[in-house]
Amino acid sequence: MEVGPLLAVPPGERYKLVQSFLDKYREMTLEALLSYVPEREPRKYLYDLVSDYPVRGGKGFRPSLCLASCAAFGGDPLDALRSAVSLELFHNAFLVHDDVEDGSEDRRGRPTMHAQFGIPIAVNVGDAMNVLSIRPLMDNLKHLGERLAWQVFTEIEHMVRESVEGQAMELGWVHENVIDLQPQDYLRMILKKTCWYTCIHPVRIGAIIGSDGEIDPDEFNRFGYYMGASFQIQDDILNLYGEHKRYGKEIGGDIWEGKRTLILIHALNTCTPRQRERMRRFLSQPRVERSADDVRWVYRVFQECGSLEYSRSVARYLAGAALQEFADSFSGAKETPEKRFLEQIILYMIERDL
Repeated sequence: MEVGPLLAVPPGERYKLVQSFLDKYREMTLEALLSYVPEREPRKYLYDLVSDYPVRGGKGFRPSLCLASCAAFGGDPLDALRSAVSLELFHNAFLVHDDVEDGSEDRRGRPTMHAQFGIPIAVNVGDAMNVLSIRPLMDNLKHLGERLAWQVFTEIEHMVRESVEGQAMELGWVHENVIDLQPQDYLRMILKKTCWYTCIHPVRIGAIIGSDGEIDPDEFNRFGYYMGASFQIQDDILNLYGEHKRYGKEIGGDIWEGKRTLILIHALNTCTPRQRERMRRFLSQPRVERSADDVRWVYRVFQECGSLEYSRSVARYLAGAALQEFADSFSGAKETPEKRFLEQIILYMIERDL
């Protein structure tokens, strides 16, 4: 894909292929996911709530990357559907638990689960999603055979372990009010927290299934890292400057929560000593004690320091690196609509909702 010609196309026309695949694969995955939700008691405060976050919407990046990668390497996306369901269940479990850990108030246009039903019920529903994600992987045994099913299972195990380690890093920085961070610290954290489960493993799993285990999945690690990192930085930007209706979470939530985003880290490293000390005091407070005036002040510091522009430039640089890695990682894939989708979604991820 030539980046220049693609960017010359009006935004509304630019990503029709991407959106069509996202819509198609999201619906396929949701339908299959709902079939794994037990139709038995207890329903009101458990199984009816398992489907709550998935049916609210979302882009469907993870299952789409998995299914398209399977097709790009000659496989039938239906063979990867159970793995995509498992990925989506883990993703929504992470969202429920993240909302509790962060004290978030909104998710996809509605109150978060713990805001509606309380923390104990929300945590239990997230746990249930993690448990339910195992069944599709078990079903892979009869559909993919022992060899491929085990290979997919080991991918999922590594994905979850990396994700919780990355979450621990971020939570620890907030808990200890760490402010002496550099961009490389942030990139190391999101490699674990975001990249493995958002991009690297979905692509690896799809390619493994599509190639019948013949491909070396490590070939996709650099590609998935660059794409996942650019995705997360864009997500951080949208959290501060996006439209609430389209973004799906509370705008400014990362500041209220004290998230160590690349934007915040850049500001801490470029602001004046007085601003840095005020920022340290602000970040040392619990969320409930932070004021709207202080949050607006943090926004002004970001603007004065050029932190938004810096973060956008890093996201675009990483997306460019992902495009270069794509050419190598997918050189063995045939020229198909699925391959074009996988290539175009790289820029889509950093341009979404702007």
